[in-house]
Amino acid sequence: MTAVAGRRGEHGISPLFVGIAAVAAVAGWAAWTGFAEQPGVAVFLFVTAAWIVSLCLHEYAHARTALHSGDVSVRAKGYLTLDPLRYTHALLSIVLPVAFLIMGGIGLPGGAVFIERGRIPGRWRHSLVSAAGPLTNVLFAAVCTAPFWLGSPDGMPAVFRYALAFLALLQVTAAILNFLPVPGLDGYGVIEPWLSSGVKRQVEPYAPFGLLFVFALLWVPSVNTAFFDAVHAILRGLGVSDVDASAGRELYRFW
Repeated sequence: MTAVAGRRGEHGISPLFVGIAAVAAVAGWAAWTGFAEQPGVAVFLFVTAAWIVSLCLHEYAHARTALHSGDVSVRAKGYLTLDPLRYTHALLSIVLPVAFLIMGGIGLPGGAVFIERGRIPGRWRHSLVSAAGPLTNVLFAAVCTAPFWLGSPDGMPAVFRYALAFLALLQVTAAILNFLPVPGLDGYGVIEPWLSSGVKRQVEPYAPFGLLFVFALLWVPSVNTAFFDAVHAILRGLGVSDVDASAGRELYRFW
């Protein structure tokens, strides 16, 4: 019985994840119906909870792809449960991205789950494991923007439309940042298997500081402007106006 329960715990969906998803659903309903007296509170809860859901799915995608590529150890580590507390870098994966979201409205990439790369054969598989996370953000962005690029945004209540637009912006920023070929980020993980051993040894000491380097660059006004110009250009291509995304950001920061 103990072994069976253990296997279920390794595969079943975490109650914590279900609870976070439920918060996103209820807050989304409140934003849609206008139930909340302060729409900003509903938008804040909806976007924050949905963002945590996307972070969990990002890490799950890494783990699930690694499992099918040969690293069966992800089962015992609980990565397939979508439990944010099971991830190796819970601080980097969940806490810091949410904190930066609240402070600056940036979809900051989190730390990846710990993959035992020695179990995975082939460079293509290693690249795919790294790409799976940010590709999840791309998919999440596509889902969020579907009402816009399908041509029916006016059918949504304004508050919910603004919240969805802002959530889409966060997913686009996370996808772009994650795909940067910077040590420590998934983009570097995609190309790393194809680099020579000498280059990898030279780059390895800088991997822990990659995320900090990117964040510091975003504080440079010219870089920040260019980055968000690119983000808004992508969103406009998906039917999301700058006005909707900006209104969502303002509602989110209701305080």
